[in-house]
Amino acid sequence: MLRKTTICIAIALLAIIKTFGQANPLPRLIEKNGRYALLVDGKPFFMLGAQVHNSSGWPGMLPAVWRAAEQMHLNTIEIPIYWEQIESQPGKFDFSVVDKLLAESRRHKMRLVLLWFGTWKNGSNHYMPEWMKRDAGKYPNITGKNDKHIDSPSPYSKATLDADVGAFTEVMKHLKAADALHTVIMVQVENESGAWDSMRDYSPVAQKLFEGNVPPELLKPAVLKALNVSEGAQGSWQKVFGDRADEYFHAWSVARFIGQVAAAGKAQYALPLYTNAALRDPLTNPMANTYESGGPTDNVIPIWKAAAPALDLVAPDIYLQGSERVLKVLELYNRPDNALFVPEAAFTPENAKYLYEVLAGGGIGFSPFGLDDNGRGDSPEKVAEHVAPYGHDYAVAGPLMRELAQWAFDGRIKAVVEREDHADQTIDLGAWQAVISFGNSRANVTETNKQPIGKLMIVKFGENNFIAMGTQSHVTFKPTGSNTGKAWQYIKVEEGSYQSGAFKPVRILNGDETDWGGPRFGEKPTVLRIELVVR
Repeated sequence: MLRKTTICIAIALLAIIKTFGQANPLPRLIEKNGRYALLVDGKPFFMLGAQVHNSSGWPGMLPAVWRAAEQMHLNTIEIPIYWEQIESQPGKFDFSVVDKLLAESRRHKMRLVLLWFGTWKNGSNHYMPEWMKRDAGKYPNITGKNDKHIDSPSPYSKATLDADVGAFTEVMKHLKAADALHTVIMVQVENESGAWDSMRDYSPVAQKLFEGNVPPELLKPAVLKALNVSEGAQGSWQKVFGDRADEYFHAWSVARFIGQVAAAGKAQYALPLYTNAALRDPLTNPMANTYESGGPTDNVIPIWKAAAPALDLVAPDIYLQGSERVLKVLELYNRPDNALFVPEAAFTPENAKYLYEVLAGGGIGFSPFGLDDNGRGDSPEKVAEHVAPYGHDYAVAGPLMRELAQWAFDGRIKAVVEREDHADQTIDLGAWQAVISFGNSRANVTETNKQPIGKLMIVKFGENNFIAMGTQSHVTFKPTGSNTGKAWQYIKVEEGSYQSGAFKPVRILNGDETDWGGPRFGEKPTVLRIELVVR
């Protein structure tokens, strides 16, 4: 009996290792010519992800989480872990919930991104352990103007910093010991840090620091230039940064705190680490009294990079509306010094299209927020309807995820998404121009989409050879350069899928499927291999 049990365990371990790879190498980010790839099991990996609701990381909530995750065809799931649970008593750590998440993620063959809900969650300290909440003197919040109480932790409290460093260090130490298979591929440090309702801390401790000199890390010419400040500026925060001094000071303070937490954790276990931002309007450059001040918003990314080098990237949580704003956010966070990753996006049909833009930008993952039913007990049919706008794309992209990740890293992918005006868009492919129109197309009729949900991405393999994938759109081509205006035609358009890294055609499209302006993409994504020729 013992021998039979041992054999069963060995078989199970072999199956897990086959799924997740050997114990090495560690997941890591690499960069080439300003583009990034997340290496998992030594190869580029793109996170087809989703994040659960804030209170759905508890074991009793997980059955509903896994049902939704499987319906959505995830390869990665983001789940919070809670400081208040892990260290409910000072210095005593309970990793039973973490171990449960590891075991069940492996069983469901999904990678895991853990979200450390520590000192900050949405600008507040609500996930601190009870013993810290009861001692406001030792673990203080910040103070607004005129001694106004602000529900946000002070980044100047050494006691709070030491406690968070100690707890996060133990988390990373435990992951190193418990997760040799690298089920966890990234860790988020804190959540949407900063403060609402005050641009900074106005307590005596903070005020003294504010009146002191700006740290030398921020006075480097490249940093000052990025912050629109003249080279050689020095002195107090107010003198150097003027009307932005309050926000920049708070951003530096919060980033320094979180950077120290991240550095301590990474010293134990060097997984990729990031933190996320509650966004501001990216088009109007508003003041920080209109959004969460101090977090890694687009205007203070240079400050965060200088203050928290242990973080591998900062990431945008996208709840803004309108394609102009969302596309601008993706542009602002896709930097030579910052890999593009969307760890949260509103779980709406319109936002599903931005998966394509993240891939085209060389991003490493995309994840809408609110995967599960949050304890409502929704029927499987209702959950399926909820996840369908993402699940259809994930189901098609999953089998070619490794290829997509490599193509994104290589800069082969270009994409367009439907804007609110539903206007046609073009993609420059060198010798060809792809013209994309949006709508529910059939034969020679195109009906405008009721919502701007259309999308198309094209992967270039040669001058005349492409892979196209999309929904609610249709594409035609025009020769460019010396061939402009010449007659052309399709050599072949094949519909198919990827299996084990190779395209497997199902049928050759022709006639009504390619005439009347070109191939059409319906409600569910289709993968086409296209070859063109100038006559």
